[in-house]
Formats: sequence, C-alpha cells, structure tokens
Amino acid sequence: MDSLFINSLIEDLKNPDEIIREQATRKLWRIWFQQKGMYGLEMIERSQKLMDGGKITEAEKVLNELIKIQPDFAEAWNRRAFLYYSIGEYRRSLIDCQMVVELNPVHFGALHGMGLSHAALGEYHQAIKAFSRALEIQPYSLVNQKLILECTLRV
Repeated sequence: MDSLFINSLIEDLKNPDEIIREQATRKLWRIWFQQKGMYGLEMIERSQKLMDGGKITEAEKVLNELIKIQPDFAEAWNRRAFLYYSIGEYRRSLIDCQMVVELNPVHFGALHGMGLSHAALGEYHQAIKAFSRALEIQPYSLVNQKLILECTLRV
C-alpha cells in the first residue's frame, strides 16, 4: 500500500467538506478490502453472502480459512469481528477488532466495532475510549459522537 496516499486519505477524513470526507472514506474501504488481491476480496464477498443468507457457521469457516492463509489481512479479521458482533459474541468481536487495529491502526471501522462491543458488554468507559479513538481519525463522525454521549450518560 502507498502510505503517502493512505495518509492523504486519512487527512481528508478531517476535511470540513463532506464530499471530500465521503470520497476518502470510500477509497479507504476499497483499499482495505482489496489489500490482499482478488482472492481475499472474493473470500470476504463469499462470507458476506453466507451471512446474508443466515449461514453464520459457514461464513465463519470462510473467514477462519482466510485468516489462516492471510493472517496479516486486517479486513478479514474485521469481517469476522463483525460476524461475531452480529451474533452477540462481543468478547470474540473485541479480540478480532484489536487484531485489526494492530495491523491497521487507522481502521476507524474496527475502533467503532470495539466501542460497540464494549457498550454491549456494559463497559462504557472502554467504549468511550474506542469511539474517541475513532473520532481522532474521523472527527466529523456523528454516529461516534452520538455513541460517546450515550455511553457517557450510562457511566
């Protein structure tokens, strides 16, 4: 990955112009999904179709295999974190989100996911920290601002 281009997109997330922020967000997601080429992208798409069809166990197997083959593919970990979150496995989701952030420290999606999982577990201080870290990367994210307020009210 071209780190100068990535850094430029990260800076664009802080731009007051909403269009610039949205374009940067889309480009970053595309880069993250395509990080490991067509094989990785196809496996993620396959797992998503399985999830959409309610075949959670099969989707998890696809992601497990992808992570085994490409353990440095942050988006594979992120997709499995999402899967775990969607079935209420918040601790497992957190573990995978932490791996995503180790591999890609600016992955605002994983930071948001960490916040959601912590909040679901009633760990509001940790949720606020995760949402705040996501806000450092995407300061205009209204959803993270709202979730920080909601968690603050619960503390």
